[in-house]
Amino acid sequence: MAIALLEEKNISYLLKAVSNLIKLPRTKMWLDYDAEADVLYLHFEQKPASTHSEMREDGIILDYRDDVLVGLTVLEASRR
Repeated sequence: MAIALLEEKNISYLLKAVSNLIKLPRTKMWLDYDAEADVLYLHFEQKPASTHSEMREDGIILDYRDDVLVGLTVLEASRR
């Protein structure tokens, strides 16, 4: 019973995210979450190789290869 409730809660979280994820310019994405560091990595390529990064004031790091956005790093991800 508890497992079924946990799954329903996770499905609910996922459905809330879907409407925003499909608005992104890329259709393939890889997600990694480091719970200890509370950092979420979102990649638009399976093995992104960035040439430079920009840190925004809100704690999101944009990773680029030349002028192409290849990934995002979200600091303090659980607090957003």
